[in-house]
Amino acid sequence: MARMPARRFQDLDVWKKAHEWVLMVYRFSERFPAHERYGLTAQLRRAAISVPANIAEGFSKRSYLDKARYYNIAQGSLEECRYYLILSRDLGYGDDREISRMLDDLSRILGSYAATVYKNRHANDSKNSQ
Repeated sequence: MARMPARRFQDLDVWKKAHEWVLMVYRFSERFPAHERYGLTAQLRRAAISVPANIAEGFSKRSYLDKARYYNIAQGSLEECRYYLILSRDLGYGDDREISRMLDDLSRILGSYAATVYKNRHANDSKNSQ
């Protein structure tokens, strides 16, 4: 059975996974030392929040190029988080294996989603040129 198209960003599997991941980031970063509250904790959380926020913003855009741009920004924020997780591990702030595994899954899903948007752009371009 064919899937119904998403009517709102909350219907997107990629957004759901990103939101779940942000909640995981919050739980993980709660264990960071108090002196990191305005440093690494804030940076990691801000970058993590940017992922589902950019997916949501991209969903609302009509242009495929705009959509792809926001999904690309979300992917960049994921990579920023990847570095912060490496840093937190190297500083001894916690075991990041589970959260990093989910980051890898999310990155793969987001990449597939962005590729689909890009492919649909080409499909629409060829329809419009006929």
